[in-house]
Amino acid sequence: MLPLGGLGEIGKNMTVVEYEGRIVVVDTGLMFPTPDQLGVDLVLPDFTYLRERAEDIEAIVLTHGHEDHVGALPFVLRQLDRTPPIYGGPLTTAMVRSKLDEHHLRDVEVTDVKAGEKFDAGPFAVELVKMTHSIPDAFAVALKCELGTTLLTGDYKFDQTPVDGVPADVSRLAELGREGLLLLCGDSTNADRPGMSPSESGVGPRLEETFSRCSGRIVVTSFASNIHRVQQVVDAASALGRKVSLVGRSMRKNTNIGRSLGHIQIPEGMLVGPKELQDFPDEKVVVISTGSQGEPLSALRRMAHGDHPNVSLHGGDTVIFSATPIPGNERAVNETIDRIFHLGADVITTRDAPIHASGHGYAEELKLMVNLTKPRYVLPMHGDYKRLRLHSDLAKAVGVPPRNVFRGENGLPLEITESGAGFAAREQAGLVFVDGVDVGAPEDIALRDRRMLSADGIFIIVATVSEQDGHSVAPPEIIFRGVPFIDEGDKVVDELREAVDASLARSAKEEISEIDLIQGHLHDDLAEFVYNRLKKRPMVLPVVVEV
Repeated sequence: MLPLGGLGEIGKNMTVVEYEGRIVVVDTGLMFPTPDQLGVDLVLPDFTYLRERAEDIEAIVLTHGHEDHVGALPFVLRQLDRTPPIYGGPLTTAMVRSKLDEHHLRDVEVTDVKAGEKFDAGPFAVELVKMTHSIPDAFAVALKCELGTTLLTGDYKFDQTPVDGVPADVSRLAELGREGLLLLCGDSTNADRPGMSPSESGVGPRLEETFSRCSGRIVVTSFASNIHRVQQVVDAASALGRKVSLVGRSMRKNTNIGRSLGHIQIPEGMLVGPKELQDFPDEKVVVISTGSQGEPLSALRRMAHGDHPNVSLHGGDTVIFSATPIPGNERAVNETIDRIFHLGADVITTRDAPIHASGHGYAEELKLMVNLTKPRYVLPMHGDYKRLRLHSDLAKAVGVPPRNVFRGENGLPLEITESGAGFAAREQAGLVFVDGVDVGAPEDIALRDRRMLSADGIFIIVATVSEQDGHSVAPPEIIFRGVPFIDEGDKVVDELREAVDASLARSAKEEISEIDLIQGHLHDDLAEFVYNRLKKRPMVLPVVVEV
């Protein structure tokens, strides 16, 4: 059992299960960049281990369709010499096929698997066990081999009244426990929240109640993949005689997929396009939008900055956040909310009304999972280090011996034999960045330079020196961007030119002729001058030209 992502972090879930040299990969997720990862678009797990073992991969199994579990799949497939078969629930595979099509990966074998169905993948007998989450077709993955059965729960909660009426298959989980479960790898996301999570079906009436108090236009933002939430927004809008418009590419795409599979029912004539919104009075419209996490290019973020082509927020509008921020996204969400208030619209969040239910089980549900499956070993997954530790404590509290509960890390294999279990030698794991069209690991120096540029700007100094004696033969050219000294700009530039001439004269006096050395001295002298003069540390790029 080798976690390549999802331990010590929220996102990029990916796990390798290996027996007799054959591999099944469970989930291929991504993570969105943190604020200090400037210029990075996506964060992926390090695929080195899979790239080196591509011939040994029997299958890739996907637990559900959220980006933190399937988003890295196109990038993984491009890294492998051969394409293994891919399995998942019908909604998951529909989303994956759409994603692969966008990446021009159309010749990939993607197979639908329904709850309870089994298939073979090398030495493993694989079974998908129905679970409830904030998206339909969420499954736990049971992998049975001669040594025993491993269960990876995926993301789950024990919702007794789910929107689609199909609860988790508790009886099958109990059967796995009676048969003897070797290893449980469980979702730790809400290990820090006591009790039981509220049912998703309880959100609908609260949304309708909230809508009824809004006199103007309503904008609801949620995860585009939260198909059940979209359905409940539609139902609430229908009850109050409002039209619905879907805004955001992923919202439209996922809703269309959900409708085609019967997960979403929208009455005929209720759906209107974003360009048609102006044809209806505000009190007759509900907009369902992407952007609940404050993503920079999302529809809601663009609305908040007055940059959306079809929706301009104004006084009388009410924006409802039917989602909670993923850890790390709080700042972006708060900035978006503040911008919305600035435009005159009202904002309702989960602090103001019970308009969201988490798709992840709370502490009592994690205990229930352990009690149902009665595993010999437990490896908490899908959470930061705090939640992994809390999940470990919960497992011990319900009777799992402390020596059989493992707190792992990405890249640290858990090796199980007939005689026991323990961590093996660490494998390569880490981060891979998607930066524009490039996929790789930008050097630390590149991210450091981006942070410096974002903080204090840049100076570019072009100096022309004599090839014979190294003295300056023309006034240096000074170019600066993002450096805050506008009020005294000309004065500082003149002083900087004098500092350039002084540095070049000193290099000439010391008979330094190598361009690299001259540029090095120039960099050091100017960086010191700029800091003394401005108390800033911008990037200084000297360019020396010999004539």
